[in-house]
Order: sequence, then structure tokens, then C-alpha cells
Amino acid sequence: MRSDADQGRRGDCLRPTDPSLLSDPLTFFHEDHLREREICAMLERIATAETPKTCAVTHVLGFLREELPLHLEDEEQDLFPLLRRRCEPSDEIGKAIDRLAGDHRLSDAQTPPVVAALARLERGGESLSADERERLVIYVGHARSHLIFENAIILPFARLRLTESDLQTLTLRMRQRRGLGR
Repeated sequence: MRSDADQGRRGDCLRPTDPSLLSDPLTFFHEDHLREREICAMLERIATAETPKTCAVTHVLGFLREELPLHLEDEEQDLFPLLRRRCEPSDEIGKAIDRLAGDHRLSDAQTPPVVAALARLERGGESLSADERERLVIYVGHARSHLIFENAIILPFARLRLTESDLQTLTLRMRQRRGLGR
């Protein structure tokens, strides 16, 4: 059961992750993953609605265009290299990261057509075609699988292996990527 303090910190996952959480980058990643789960739920509703709500479409587009690229950069440029340096050979973290990097390449290929379909809807275009609906459902399935793997494997290893210095570096780089000062 979540306390009121947790409730206040977590928010409703409908807004971008609170940048004040960057002081604890692993918590920030966790919250970003919760947000992405909510985006997946919204995408699923958009895919199945006869007439999707424009505000939901705009919200998902903002996430896909602005937040997701930053999140992927955070992982690929900083978190994954830190884990490769800190994890023990027996952790076999390289295999996990290679799988996730492959997922990121898949996302890079899948996201533009999803964005194009949503942008057309946002501009008042017709409803989604059957192919577009299927594309959104497939996208959601891959994203959810990716999130489960990251939450079950990557974040626990990060908590176990990253040093305080690593976490400070991660905070600094993530803040810089978002144009925030110290």
C-alpha cells in the first residue's frame, strides 16, 4: 500500500517525470517506466477507440517526440555503459544490455509510423486504419515487454552495482541532457 508521501511524489503518471527526481536517477528511471506504462495504456485505448480523444493523442505524441528520446539516450549513453563497467562477469549484464539495445533499435523503427498515424489523427484526420491499429498494439506489446525486462533485470543490477560516484555522474548527465543546471 502506498503512503500519502509516495502518492505525492509519484503523481498520476500523466505528466512528465518530475525533474527533481533526477537527484536519485534510478528512482527517476523507475518513475519514467511507470509513465511509459501509462502511455502504453493510452496507446491501447487510442488503438481500440472508434474516435480517439484528441487530448490523449496529443499527450502520447508529446511523450514519443520529447520524453522517449531522452529516456533512450539516458540508458544507451550513460546507464548501460556504467553497468557494463560495474557488473561482474557472472552477472552476464552484457547479454541483457544487448537485448535492450536491440529493443531500442526496434523502437527506433516502430516509433515514426506510430507518430505519423497519431499526428494525422491530431490534425483531424480520419480514424486509424486497421493496419495502424495493429501497429499501435504491436508497439505497445514490445514496449511493455521491454519495461518488464528493464525493471526486473537492469534496475536491480544498477541498484546493486553502481557506486555513489556513478549515480552522481548519471544525475549530472541526465540533467545536462534536459538542459537543467546543477
